[in-house]
Amino acid sequence: QVQLVESGGGLVQAGGSLRLSCAASGRTFSSYAMGWFRQAPGKEREFVAAISRNYGRTVYADSVKGRFTISRDNAKNTVYLQMNSLKPEDTAVYYCAADQTWGGIMVPKAPDGYDYWGQGTQVTVSS
Repeated sequence: QVQLVESGGGLVQAGGSLRLSCAASGRTFSSYAMGWFRQAPGKEREFVAAISRNYGRTVYADSVKGRFTISRDNAKNTVYLQMNSLKPEDTAVYYCAADQTWGGIMVPKAPDGYDYWGQGTQVTVSS
């Protein structure tokens, strides 16, 4: 089992940047595929980015491709989401997720592909 704690959210103007962090407990962080999702008020939770447990394969939602970068530091048990050129439509609660099922370079994009979730961190982008 793994516990996830997100940080780094806040209020930023359009065009600005934020870096989210997700710290994981436990000694087997490197065996988890990691993902970031977001949920805006009145909307369903949507996929943002994910990184595989092996070889660091990354996948992104079309809406953030070229602006967001996911990375992981297995020595620090942490996954990051660097968000640049932020837009008001990026405003949401951002959640970190982890799952140990997916091996190799597989990374699920659906929320039900992940077993473990953090509590979320609010990102607000003003126009």
